[in-house]
Parts: sequence; C-alpha cells; structure tokens
Amino acid sequence: MNESRVISNMGGNDLNETQQLWEWREKIANLYYEVRSSPDAVAAWRLWCDTRSTLFRDHPQSPIDSADRKTFEGPTTFSYDPSLRLTVQLVPVTPERTTVATGVDGDLSMHAFSRTTGLETRLGGELTLYWIEGYGGGVFLPFVDATSGTETYGGGRYLLDTIKGADLGVVRPDGTLVLDFNFSYFPSCAYSSRYVCPLAPSGNRLKGAVRAGERLPISK
Repeated sequence: MNESRVISNMGGNDLNETQQLWEWREKIANLYYEVRSSPDAVAAWRLWCDTRSTLFRDHPQSPIDSADRKTFEGPTTFSYDPSLRLTVQLVPVTPERTTVATGVDGDLSMHAFSRTTGLETRLGGELTLYWIEGYGGGVFLPFVDATSGTETYGGGRYLLDTIKGADLGVVRPDGTLVLDFNFSYFPSCAYSSRYVCPLAPSGNRLKGAVRAGERLPISK
C-alpha cells in the first residue's frame, strides 16, 4: 500500500532490508483482510488509520525519513463520511495500455479493464480500473479530485493497489463493487523523493471534491 517504486538503495542482496519489506507487505495485507472482514465500516476505518499511523512511525520500511519519525503524528485524514462509501457497477472498456517510468525499476505497464458507473452524480465523474501487468498482476485505482493540490496531495491518491495489499474487496455476486473513498491514501512519493509512483491517468480526474481518506495536515 505505502511503498511504491523505491529509487534509493533497495538492494536485492540486502537480506535485512528485503525481510523488512516482506514484513511490511504482510502487515498491510493483514490490515486489509481485517478491513474487508469487519461488518462495521467505521470501526474498520479506525483500525486502518491507527495501524497506518503505527507503521509510518515505527516500521523501518516507512516512507517517512527516519529522522522525522519520532515527531510524525501519523497520516492525517478527513473524518469518516459514510456518503463516500459508494456502490458502483463496472462496464468493460477497450484495454488501452499505459506505461509509467518508475526509476531504476524500469517501466510499469498497466491496461484499463473496466470503468465505473455510479459515481457521476456524487463525484462529477467516473473512474477507470487498471490491471498492472507483469508477474502476478493486480488491480490499481488511482484518482485525482477537486481537493488535489489544496487539501490533498497534488499527484492524487490511491484507493486500490492490490499488488501492495490495498484490497477492499472484489465484485459482489450481484455485480456491484463497493468503493469506500474513506480509505483513499497518498502514494509514497508524497512523503519522500526516494520513491517514484504511478499517478492517475487523465481519465481518472473527478470534478467533485472527495473529502474522505488521507489529507494534507491542517496548519496549526
């Protein structure tokens, strides 16, 4: 969820660092499993907020620079807004391929596989879901909205990135998908230049304001 494409010294032969990243991924996957399993969306969101705060502050794979972790109070979020837990249908789209440069990791290829219907009235647009190609693959849903650059990170936010464990659940038996924007979060490049992150393509820009999920800290 949190670590994107690292462009610093993520050496494949560094056993300790690799084990730390393995542990980070496991913790994120377990967190999202608990979120999906909870019958209480607000309680799940609080767990998500608290767990992320702990990981960002204490874990060696945190995107926060080590010198700043002791004073870091955790990712800032909007209050939970149940009206931004939305149910959508998915419709197929032409599988256009997008390639994103990710530093020393090379290019990241992904293709569109579906687009939502059901967000336009509330958020002023619909979103395309992408499948990240390569070994295993995974669903990726980034977006930009009217808060980007003012109240939230200018590069947009992620809602789904299943390769990294950020998985809120699959399409339900009735063909619908729940998108809870209260779980939107910043890519790692919002915190450190050590990362290069794929950002939202032009088709994933909402005219409305998504005041849910992670936000920029409020100046005191």
